[in-house]
Amino acid sequence: MSHPAGHSHNEPHAFADFNARQCEGLVVSNRRGMLKAGLAGIAGLSLPCLLHARALAAQAHQPIPTGKSVLLLWMAGGPSQIDTWDPKPDRPLENRGPFGVIQTKLPGVIICEHMPKQAAMLDKLTILRSVDSQKSNHEPNKVFQTGNLAAAPRINPRGDSYPAIGSIVAKHHGANQPGIPPYAAFMKSRSHIAYAGYLGQQYDPFIANRAAKLPIYNNVGVDSGKISDADLFRMPQGVTHDRVEHRMQLLQQLDGLRSRFDQTAGVMDAYQQQAMEMILGGRVREALDINNEPQKVRDRFGSHLWCQEALLARRLIEAGTAFVTLDLSYHTASGTWDNHGDNIPPYGGISKGLKPLLPLFDHLLTTLVTDLEERGMLDDVLILAMGEFGRTPQMGTQGSTDGRNHWPHVMSMVMAGGGFRHGQVIGSTDKFGGHIDSRPITPGDLAATIYHHMGVPLETRYLDTTGRPNLIVEHGTPIAELI
Repeated sequence: MSHPAGHSHNEPHAFADFNARQCEGLVVSNRRGMLKAGLAGIAGLSLPCLLHARALAAQAHQPIPTGKSVLLLWMAGGPSQIDTWDPKPDRPLENRGPFGVIQTKLPGVIICEHMPKQAAMLDKLTILRSVDSQKSNHEPNKVFQTGNLAAAPRINPRGDSYPAIGSIVAKHHGANQPGIPPYAAFMKSRSHIAYAGYLGQQYDPFIANRAAKLPIYNNVGVDSGKISDADLFRMPQGVTHDRVEHRMQLLQQLDGLRSRFDQTAGVMDAYQQQAMEMILGGRVREALDINNEPQKVRDRFGSHLWCQEALLARRLIEAGTAFVTLDLSYHTASGTWDNHGDNIPPYGGISKGLKPLLPLFDHLLTTLVTDLEERGMLDDVLILAMGEFGRTPQMGTQGSTDGRNHWPHVMSMVMAGGGFRHGQVIGSTDKFGGHIDSRPITPGDLAATIYHHMGVPLETRYLDTTGRPNLIVEHGTPIAELI
């Protein structure tokens, strides 16, 4: 629950190296700086270069974005496997926990009683009960979001350097439509999300909640009644969209900056036009305006912060984003799912901490699946719901009788969509729910499955700071039961 030594949530701006506020030459500084900051600040994309590269790839008959996408529901803190998808109803209370169980659509398969909607559509889901989380740790949450066992900043000084799966997808798959960030996140804390690391900041996630009007919740999940400003696209005082459009020729003067975006000299081309569209935020703003969604659909998702973010995540994917991470947490510490005990606010224990989350999550996940299926998108969108590890088989931690501590030996998770074979349970644990009994699934296996879905070759490599090539998956293969 404590932060790693020296860790701060006040991280430097990802694009400080562009020096957008520094005067250069004789160009009017406010316009120049604004343009530079705009080009650098939307999703971390070198967009004209990316758009040009995609066009060249198409001409050369090379792979281009497939229309596939991923939605990661990140349950920061580590949900209890026993009190969700791997119940042990025949065990004593201190092991099985306070919840009952419910039969599912799959004969003989039971889950927690507080997830009835998942139980009713388990033929469209896959439960993984044997996920090996031994190398994973608390925030910064990197191992499962990178697929790399060394991505543990608390114990490895280079743990932050391994690129997020979303960043690999951003580089080697790209967005499904121009003018849209390939990797986006709805983020409560930077420490809950994996970034690009060795790939470079241009593949960091676009932080979507900064550009959307959303309800503001406090760190224990109480709605304040206020709405966020969504000021990411707000232009500096005195600068209008019209003035930006009228000054596009200023780009021709930015010779030093141009080399970061287009190696062909002197071209004000369609790719830069599309980049300008991102600066003005046309497509992204449209996707992140929940009022553009029919009221019936908005009512179906509901007014809760996480559910509105889930709807906006679907809208981003529909607009062309290839990878979206949704940080399901209310606060910036170790995560809302870190249910140590009822005497440890704001985390709570199993009864008071976890219990209110489960019906909400149940609604969020099943509504997403239904919505995507009705839109004909479910086979293209792979949904994963997971945290960083499981919880102890025995309740009682830090002086509480109704909480579970961190448990890195095994965790459960759920998947849907992606055109995979669902309606199954993969793996099992022992009678206590504390150790893997059959079919271990590693972080590398999950990463390989995502890359398989996205069409990113598993032999793809990236360079670290020493110039050494690294495989994007070093210990893992796609999960055969799903494919």
